[in-house]
Amino acid sequence: MKNALFFALTAAIAGFAHADDVQVAVAANFTAPMQQIAAQFEKDSGHKAVLSFGATGKFYAQIVNGAPFELLLAADDETPARLEKEGQGVAGSRFTYAIGKLVLWSADPALVDAKGEILKKGGFRHLALANPKTAPYGAAAVETMGKLGVLSTLQPLFVQGENISQTQQFITTGNAELGFVALSQVFKDGRITGGSAWIVPASLYEQIRQDAVLLARGKDKPAAAALAAYLKGDKAKAVIRSFGYELP
Repeated sequence: MKNALFFALTAAIAGFAHADDVQVAVAANFTAPMQQIAAQFEKDSGHKAVLSFGATGKFYAQIVNGAPFELLLAADDETPARLEKEGQGVAGSRFTYAIGKLVLWSADPALVDAKGEILKKGGFRHLALANPKTAPYGAAAVETMGKLGVLSTLQPLFVQGENISQTQQFITTGNAELGFVALSQVFKDGRITGGSAWIVPASLYEQIRQDAVLLARGKDKPAAAALAAYLKGDKAKAVIRSFGYELP
């Protein structure tokens, strides 16, 4: 029994001796779930995920210009495909880790109605959204307003965040009364965590398939491959679902 325990302990120590860091670029909408997943991943594998959060478009530019990221978790499927095509991503490593949902949200519990009629009624001075050129959720917000026929009316009221996290800050601090954010930012365990919200019907915007890709710098990095595999596992999937994402 003592020998078995000794060998098990030795094996565990040997495994963790090979533990490494992995540099991960993470779309801002996935901040909270990824922080949870990374903590669990380190506990289970010994590898540490060093996380950077931001807009997918900005990460693309940084990666092309030599940023030392080894894994990208994008807010779309186009950017990982483009990186793979350009040789910045490892061929065949792409996969969809989450399908995102758009929500119109206000910190004011009484402002946003359940059908989003406030977009047509008005009565607010500022509407926040992420930069549609670099943030897929911002592009989805513009598409939604276009389909509702309110884009030209609301455009003068736009307050643009660099990414979806800054967009939420604008709303939380009152710089904008309401705005479009990712459902994951205001949702946990089956409910909206505060304020008022309208979950935008999926028919109003192109599906937000969020893909991950192993980057060229992470090609021979066991920690990067381990994290990519971990994101496909049951523990990570449970966390992802709890923040309101769908799974492929």
